[in-house]
Amino acid sequence: MTTPSKTAASPDMTPKTVMQRFSVAPMLDWTDRHCRYFHRLLSEHTLLFTEMVTTGAIIHGKADYLAYHEQEHPVALQLGGSDPADLATCAKLAAERGYDEINLNVGCPSDRVQNGRFGACLMAEPELVAQCVAAMREVTDVPITVKTRIGIDEQDSYEFLTDFVGIVSEKSGCDMFTVHARKAWLKGLSPKENREIPPLDYPRVYQLKKDFPRLTLAINGGVKSLEEAEQHLAHLDGVMVGRQAYQSPFMLAEVDQRLFGKTTPRITRRQAVEAMFPYIEQQLTYGAQLNHISRHMLGLFQNMPGARQWRRYISENAHKPGAGIEVLTTAMGHIPEQWLDA
Repeated sequence: MTTPSKTAASPDMTPKTVMQRFSVAPMLDWTDRHCRYFHRLLSEHTLLFTEMVTTGAIIHGKADYLAYHEQEHPVALQLGGSDPADLATCAKLAAERGYDEINLNVGCPSDRVQNGRFGACLMAEPELVAQCVAAMREVTDVPITVKTRIGIDEQDSYEFLTDFVGIVSEKSGCDMFTVHARKAWLKGLSPKENREIPPLDYPRVYQLKKDFPRLTLAINGGVKSLEEAEQHLAHLDGVMVGRQAYQSPFMLAEVDQRLFGKTTPRITRRQAVEAMFPYIEQQLTYGAQLNHISRHMLGLFQNMPGARQWRRYISENAHKPGAGIEVLTTAMGHIPEQWLDA
């Protein structure tokens, strides 16, 4: 694992309008560095997000929570916190480490996050969010963005959303928001239920773009295909896909061609697996376990012949002592040849 020396001023940084066009959502316990490395093999241009990292973990933790592989670019760090000074400290550190974007979490509804006074509960405190963003913007030129919901609890009117976005954008200078098109229930629903029970309201996010045309707005929530992403892009600047991109990661293999105009052929599933081999072998020498990497690849053959056998073989063998890339080569033997190169 390496940490790049690239800075925010590097000339090859992807422009923010391109970065926002398509992204994979930050997902706790899922979008770790192994996942992001695999996703980058499938798409050159998709913006990848870290899991949410709290300011406390970065400032006081013993682990290096900002480490990532240089091949992950463009990559965004999502921060959880509500103290402007702490967020500024973390933003400066992240910029020095070369992150392409720094995102403030104003959308997570979990009890643990609320107890730390960050996440979706911050929608009720737009002045504080503006102070947090302004503090981060003061210490770095890396784009500072906000990921939020359309509302919380009974505060779910369109006026509430526009007041939040208006205050944050005007008082902090933030011009990039990703909006999860569901409100969050802070009490009574689990994070999983908050991703499924509150109804999606895409037209509300479309209207937000009409009312704030100068802002770069991306939409999140319930996007299942690139066809749906293209429909949203007719109204908005970007689309963020979450669990669908994780559970069926090969959808990312067509993103560059369909959404970014790339003309070269996309990668095949066989090529994607084999391209992981050098990385896996390197990580194993660092002490990583194969199952911590291969778990992100289980959905590669989703809905294809042999997919169940692929998942089962890896799940039953990748955790064993000494397991290496031979587990993946054997697992590929369960997939018919014509589908490996599809």
